[in-house]
Amino acid sequence: MPAFARTAGLALVAIAMVSKMAFAENRIDTQLPNAPELAAYGTHPVGVRTVEIVNSDQIDILAIDPQAPKPDVWPRYDRPLTLEVWYPAAPDAAGETVLEAYLRDGKTLVALHGQAMRDAAPGQGRFPLVIVSHGYPGNRFLMAHLAESLASKGYVVASIDHTDSTYRTQAAFGSTLVNRPLDQVFTLAEMDRMSTNETSFLNGLVDASNTALIGYSMGGYGAVITMGGGVTRTSVDYAWGGPHGTLAVHQGGSATHAALSDPRIKTAIAFAPWGMNRDFWDTETLKGITAPMLFVAGSVDDVSEYDTGVRAIWQATVNADRSLLTYENANHNAGAPIPAPREADRFDKDLGFNLSEHYSDAVWDTARMNNIAQHFVTAWLGKHLKGDPDMEAYLSLVPHSNAGVWAKAEDGTDTPDHTHWLGFPNRTAKGLRFEALEAGK
Repeated sequence: MPAFARTAGLALVAIAMVSKMAFAENRIDTQLPNAPELAAYGTHPVGVRTVEIVNSDQIDILAIDPQAPKPDVWPRYDRPLTLEVWYPAAPDAAGETVLEAYLRDGKTLVALHGQAMRDAAPGQGRFPLVIVSHGYPGNRFLMAHLAESLASKGYVVASIDHTDSTYRTQAAFGSTLVNRPLDQVFTLAEMDRMSTNETSFLNGLVDASNTALIGYSMGGYGAVITMGGGVTRTSVDYAWGGPHGTLAVHQGGSATHAALSDPRIKTAIAFAPWGMNRDFWDTETLKGITAPMLFVAGSVDDVSEYDTGVRAIWQATVNADRSLLTYENANHNAGAPIPAPREADRFDKDLGFNLSEHYSDAVWDTARMNNIAQHFVTAWLGKHLKGDPDMEAYLSLVPHSNAGVWAKAEDGTDTPDHTHWLGFPNRTAKGLRFEALEAGK
């Protein structure tokens, strides 16, 4: 074989090996060619750090026996929470760009690859805060694609590992029902405290007075409560819920639920919020929400449900400006979870399903859904946290994307007939709905 042929052959083998290695990585930062405009990463390099916080003297839901008489005094404990914090990093920052996360089985540790640099030096400036709350079960990395993207655009993002609700700590559902809103508000308080702590890397970096809350599934349930949607008496009395009526702390009209309200939270985004389909709210309790909210759902969600679930919440939140992004024919995982790590593609005999199902959708490509979510979340937070007037155009759309018309003049400007969704390349705004309702409607 000629020398050049051997060299070329070795080069091809090397290229193939590199391509195979790149393909095998669990990327959370994928930007597809058809990604809408605002999905693109911002100008900030991104750092990421792990922070441990403790919410002291909380009711220990797991220590309450629902079959025994109601105790005279609730058992108490110090509730630990782990946060993963993404933030704008210094221009010359450096660090490993790997996240280690457990799969849905709670046993398998995998590497996720993105752009955030571990323990990178923080940048300069004060940035709005975004709190991210996962599903049940889940973990703080489940929406890492969105957290990293937002940090690159000038936000500090704190994603919570909810105790009793992660893949490794999953316990009685009552703990999740009671603790979700409490965890979210406590995380805000701690991030605010650390923003003025001279020993913290967050010192001077966080503008906690300008906060958004993003929740998925049970995280969305918590967000609805935190934003003012007190739960019903029916849900408080569920035998399978908070033991001995402990969920009453969030009941609509109660002093304890009213005290949960925090003016630092300016808006919330709820992906597939669970609860309306189980009567946790009604048209009266949802009137307590007054801040703008974006809801995201799949039209065939069989967990939170659509018409009687997410869409019903959106319609009943009559005292707030709110929008609803719908992925047509998507199920419960619409937009929120990261792409399924390659190690998840196996049947788990203990759980009874292929682990990849926890992350994926039967119809939509996950990276595609992620890009669309990144686009709309960027526009929503740009409008409601940063006051960017240019973002409104990305949210003022014909409701059905398929009805949009691409009509451009020869110089590339829009003609009066152009109604194609702004930011979506031609022929890519398909299979979606974006509907808006103003407060009072």
